[in-house]
Amino acid sequence: MPETTPAVPEPGTEPEPFRVADEDLDDLASTLAATIAEVRHHGVILDRLAVEPDTSASAAAPADDAGPVAADAGAAPDSGPPSVFILALGGDAYAAELAALANWVDHLLLPVYGREISTTRPWCDRWYEHLEAVARLHGLWLAWQQLTDADAGLAGPSTWHRDHLDHTLAQLRAPDGPFAACTTSPVRPTHRVLATPAPAATTPSTAGGAQ
Repeated sequence: MPETTPAVPEPGTEPEPFRVADEDLDDLASTLAATIAEVRHHGVILDRLAVEPDTSASAAAPADDAGPVAADAGAAPDSGPPSVFILALGGDAYAAELAALANWVDHLLLPVYGREISTTRPWCDRWYEHLEAVARLHGLWLAWQQLTDADAGLAGPSTWHRDHLDHTLAQLRAPDGPFAACTTSPVRPTHRVLATPAPAATTPSTAGGAQ
């Protein structure tokens, strides 16, 4: 069988290199930026799910002696996912959410928006022991996740700064805020959780009169 020699293109007939039209480059850049933002958002969700305890097995196992009375007195029917607010969580779920929040505070919020510590702008390295700080920072983080997502639109980050970041930092770092008794100098760290009002004492009802 005779051997065949691959055809060699004649000079000047090589295919032209593929070029993207200049007017399409902006669209490609926007699509790429949106894809990166979506991947980042999904990564945050996956990281949080990876550290949350699996409660499906215990929820699926019925009680052996659960009768009609026990069913009526048990937990309320499933009405949807639990609250995403950290103060509504407990145990391992709270610890996992707090760890994720601390990662965001330490690696994004403080390096970018921390500013200098002073008597008029206090901060506490142990902010996670101040319940008000945990609540406000968690709300700020949830808003950041929503408003920096690609679906939030171009004004999302600006809205987050105006409506969430500025107000939260003004409250937390006010001279009479939750850190008022804490660090005022990086070289002299201090920490003290301020006392909060005690709940009002309850008294037995006297509607029935004395016996």
